[in-house]
Amino acid sequence: MLRSTAALCLIAFSSLAQNAPAPAGPQPSDWIQLFNGKDLEGWTPKITGYEVGENFGNTFRVENGTLKVSYDQYGGQFNNRFGHLFYKDAFSYYRLVVEYRFVGEQCGGGPAWALRNSGAMLHGQPARSMKKDQDFPISIEVQLLGGNGKDPRTTANLCTPGTNVVMNDKLFTPHCINSKSKTYHGEQWVRVEVEVHGDGTFKHIIDGEPVLAYEMPQIGGGSVSNHDPQVKRDGTLLRGGTISLQSESHPVEFRKVELLNLAGCMDPKAANYKPWYIKPENVSCVYTK
Repeated sequence: MLRSTAALCLIAFSSLAQNAPAPAGPQPSDWIQLFNGKDLEGWTPKITGYEVGENFGNTFRVENGTLKVSYDQYGGQFNNRFGHLFYKDAFSYYRLVVEYRFVGEQCGGGPAWALRNSGAMLHGQPARSMKKDQDFPISIEVQLLGGNGKDPRTTANLCTPGTNVVMNDKLFTPHCINSKSKTYHGEQWVRVEVEVHGDGTFKHIIDGEPVLAYEMPQIGGGSVSNHDPQVKRDGTLLRGGTISLQSESHPVEFRKVELLNLAGCMDPKAANYKPWYIKPENVSCVYTK
């Protein structure tokens, strides 16, 4: 009798497992690995003073599964050669995860503010629309900082090269504002997440907790030089754009850059429906018989 009961329970459990709904949340396979852990496939460098695609000094490289930003071939002087590594696709609604750490010493001649300083540039202009001597892409910067070993220094801050945002229902025009994060000293890895809703809300998240929020990213303000005036049309809302990683004179490493798309088919009857999508793009829906 016990054996029969156990068999019936096993059959019932198997039946429930087969009929169980698919997990509502995203699975690892739903994330786009922007950095593949092997090479710079899908990425294009743009360094101040050089043409798009020219990776001066092998600034951006991959070693031992890590995307590294290095200056060992700069002759000891940074000379304001600010750089950005652009991903090939533009995005609008998404969740981005970046895991980074600062290593070594800052390149000689790097500005004091760039000590243990990098960033992930979002909603940016295309690399090919930047002029040769332009320093930063017009974009929203999630500023990535490391502690100096003694003073408080937040990360996942906001900076705005050629842009403004709305914060607390008012246009925010200063170049940078700090988040509420703790300080990360030394060479420890830091995980930063950003949830982006087109021209709506942005949230910076660390350890599952929001540390900064704002909305309505738009072209405007300063802190970008040698750009094409035709590209910088102040007041234009940014609904999407490029993603790029910075080189600002301090060596930095990235071990993860991944993205969960939040825009797509929102028809539950479609094969490619995802319950976490928030922006409908039903033209992409796929139906099976």
